[in-house]
This record gives sequence, C-alpha cells and structure tokens, in this order.
Amino acid sequence: MKYSVLGPTGVRVSRICVGTATFGVAPGPQESDGVVGAALDLGINFFDTADVYGSTSTFDRPGAPPAAERESAEEILGRSLAGRRDEVVLATKSGERRFDPDAGLSRRYIIQQVEQSLRRLRTDRIDLYYAHFPDPNTPLEQTLAVYDDLIRQGKLRYVALSNHTAWQMTEALWIADDRRLVSAPVAAQVMYSLLDRSAEKELTAACVRFGLSIIPYAPLHGGLLADLSILDRPIAGGKRYGGPGYSDTEIAVARRLDQLARDWGLGMQQVSLAWLLSRPAVASVIVGAETADELRANAAAADVELTKEQLDVVSALTAGTTS
Repeated sequence: MKYSVLGPTGVRVSRICVGTATFGVAPGPQESDGVVGAALDLGINFFDTADVYGSTSTFDRPGAPPAAERESAEEILGRSLAGRRDEVVLATKSGERRFDPDAGLSRRYIIQQVEQSLRRLRTDRIDLYYAHFPDPNTPLEQTLAVYDDLIRQGKLRYVALSNHTAWQMTEALWIADDRRLVSAPVAAQVMYSLLDRSAEKELTAACVRFGLSIIPYAPLHGGLLADLSILDRPIAGGKRYGGPGYSDTEIAVARRLDQLARDWGLGMQQVSLAWLLSRPAVASVIVGAETADELRANAAAADVELTKEQLDVVSALTAGTTS
C-alpha cells in the first residue's frame, strides 16, 4: 500500500480509504468485520464514516433490515476496529440535515454529535472530523470556534470540510487565520470521478494553492467505473439512494474505459482509481466495498501507475466536463 501526507498535518494516510456508508446493509454487520480486517491486512489505515451512515432510510434496500433495526456504520466500524484503533486514521462527519431538522453545524449540535460519535466508535478522539454539508443557518465562525474548542480538549485532532465550495474553503481558512484558531481545515471531501469532474473547476486550484488534500468520494461513480455488470443490477448508481440510474453518456464513457483497461491488461476499477489518484491534490480516494474481495480489487489500484500517455487518453474521455 502507498501513502500520502494529509494536507499540512504530517499524518500519513493510505491512498485507499475505506468508506462505510452502507455498512450494516451491504456489507452486513458480520461481513463488515471481514472488510475491515482485509483492509488492515492490505495496509489500509484510513477509514471514513459519518453520524448518519448505515442506519438511515436512504440506505434501505430489498433484503436488508429496515433502518430502525440497523446499527449505525459508526457502531459497526468501532466494533470491527476493537483492539486496533491506534493503527488507523479515523474520519467521521456531522451536519447532514436531510434526516433531522435540528441537524447542522451549530455549537450545540456539533458537541452533541461528537460525543455520540466517540461513544459509537469506541474511541476517545476522532482523527479527522468533517463538516458534512454547509449549514445556511449557522455562521462559519461559530462552526470553526467549536471545532477549535474540541481540538484543544483532545476530542478532535484535525477538521475538514465536505461538500463545500472553493470559496467556502477559502473563507474558512481566512477565519481560522484571522482568529488564530487551530481549526483551519486540512482537507476537502467532494464527489469526484472521471464522470464527475466539477471539483476541477475551482476546488482543485484552491487546495493546491493552500496545501490542502482532496479526498474524493464516489470515485467509481456508484460502481459504473468498476464493472459494467453493475448495469444488470436492480439497484445501481443513484438508484441506491432513491435517485436515477446512469445516463447514456455515462454508460458510453464507461464502455470506452473498459476497453482501454482491457487493452492495457488492467481492471477498469484500477484504471479509474489510478487516474483519480494522479490528479492534483488528491491524497486518498474513498472506496466502498461489499466484500473483502471487492476491496482487494480496488486496493490494487494504489499500486498502478499509468503512463502520461495513458493518463491523457483517460482524461480525454471526459475532457471539458468540469463546469
């Protein structure tokens, strides 16, 4: 496994980060232990979760227990890491407002959620804590101030922003500097893949300029950039979260990428992830895996180095799609 330094922290994180959004559904609670164990065996030391993962109705699917009967992804991950917590960099989030009208990035809510996450994860500190989404009702100054307090208390190590714009990231850095806070964001988590390059419009430049890391989620675009057999599944892509399936344009790009990967003797997911890991400021990519074998296949991408010519060919598949 290869590693990168997370922003300005000096902390080394594996180039592959295990995402846990569907822990408790696919993989189920027992299978999750196998996925976490396989990750540790592969040298993966970076795990990503959130206070709402696993146990909300968004992740419901046929054959899985209803949300009210499921453990949260944090609880499952905390149990799976028992005895090995100190070997990993643990990231979680709060501030997703779709499921709770009181949620957001206020002082009251953040303190409440940090305490609950610490309990569910069976730990005394969180290595990287994200503001999951912007909160239009709470000034960013208040959010960064409570993060500053929690870092000084030893409950958080570093903080970051998720699903925020480049100007919001820049504003957060300015506030932290102006108020001499220790809670300046060190990374940006954002949806980013060959089929969604909107981060390249402004966020990439901001992160490069300020020395921050980009941590992409959905790097395989819901599985389409990993294996075309995903098209045969009744639940694929955005359908997993109640949205639409794939567009004809997305499928056409995936088919071309699949042929390139075959020509190069690689798996499509390896090419997809290797391309993304080559992009400026990208430190690690978050991959979800339903099985240990699926994780191993994705993790192999960390060892793949495409030539400049190959990278250019892949980039050309979706050139001009950053807006």
